Amino acid sequence: MSLTNGPQAFPRSEYLRRVAAVKSEMARLNVEALFVNNPGNLTYLTGFLGRSSAPQCLVVSMQKEEPTFIVRPMDAAAAIYQSFLDRDSIVIYPENLVGNPDTDVYDAVIDFLHDAGLAKSGVGLEGYQLSARAAEKFMRRLPQARIVDVNRTVTWVRTVKSNLEIAVMKEVAAISDAAIMRAEEVIRPGVREPDVVAELLTTLTRGFNGKAGTSLPHVFLNAGPRSATSHICWTEETIEHGTHVNLELSGFRYAYAAPLSRTFSIGVPSDHLRRAHEAQLAGLEAALNAVRPGATCSDVAGAAYRAIEKRGFNKVSRCGYAVGIDWVEQTASLNELDKTELKPNMTFHLVLSNWMMREGDFGYVLSETIRVTESGVETLSAVPPKLFEI
Repeated sequence: MSLTNGPQAFPRSEYLRRVAAVKSEMARLNVEALFVNNPGNLTYLTGFLGRSSAPQCLVVSMQKEEPTFIVRPMDAAAAIYQSFLDRDSIVIYPENLVGNPDTDVYDAVIDFLHDAGLAKSGVGLEGYQLSARAAEKFMRRLPQARIVDVNRTVTWVRTVKSNLEIAVMKEVAAISDAAIMRAEEVIRPGVREPDVVAELLTTLTRGFNGKAGTSLPHVFLNAGPRSATSHICWTEETIEHGTHVNLELSGFRYAYAAPLSRTFSIGVPSDHLRRAHEAQLAGLEAALNAVRPGATCSDVAGAAYRAIEKRGFNKVSRCGYAVGIDWVEQTASLNELDKTELKPNMTFHLVLSNWMMREGDFGYVLSETIRVTESGVETLSAVPPKLFEI
């Protein structure tokens, strides 16, 4: 029995819609072939969820309905099973190209472009983790091609979600909610941090309401003086009375994320912690009120900053970023310099967290995953934006 396409997260029509949107951008850039090596973009265009230390590459051609997936032999079966692609759209490169300092995977991609008659056309290069040496190889071996930098072209196409994507992100948001509510049950004085995280990972993997997590999620748990930190994980220490715990997590379903952050006070919150919560909550509410089609990322960030400053705090980091596949989409950023216009079905992780090392090694976290609607904003989480008291 031969391997066939497995169950897909989305119907074939959804993937072809995405490919068509990318081809529209290619036409605007006068590009006949687009080289993709960003794992999130590869997932977006094919449904493939696997990750590998060896390059996995995609070529989108104006000549073909489907992209061509170029993979090593051991990943070929996964490409057949997880992607929507027909079998003849998967090209297997020789295993001896992996770890080869001279002839490598990119030679296989360039060979494919020559064989497909695309070596003399406009070729877009996505530069994700593409070394200077590899980029030079494309230039040298495609002397008659017009090389175009398309580093974030596909990522920007991803920014506006389809209704099918929104539905999956809502499923993920419910998983994130379940993990936060599980945290309220298991965070206690004397409990080890890894024991808390083990419970959260179980919830994030098992999922909610029959919708499972499909990959290993991230959990950032910082307690006590480490609440002044952000992107580090748990320790082997126990949770102490009189401290607080900052928690940022997300479920993952078909690579989509819906991050959520909350703070847990172990005992009665200090006055400083309560004021920090009230300030960041005011910033969250102001930001949500500013979200609507036609507003900009700058408008949203500015509203949040002003509300926080009125309450005696100062937030120096951005207020969030585009979210979807693989947690962070490297496009729109909620800061006062970003003039990106908001459109319906854009999704963001709106982050009102703050870390204040000069104020007694202190931090507080509060965030929501949001969707821009036709008239305003939708918050995907059902967990109240409160300071949890344990």
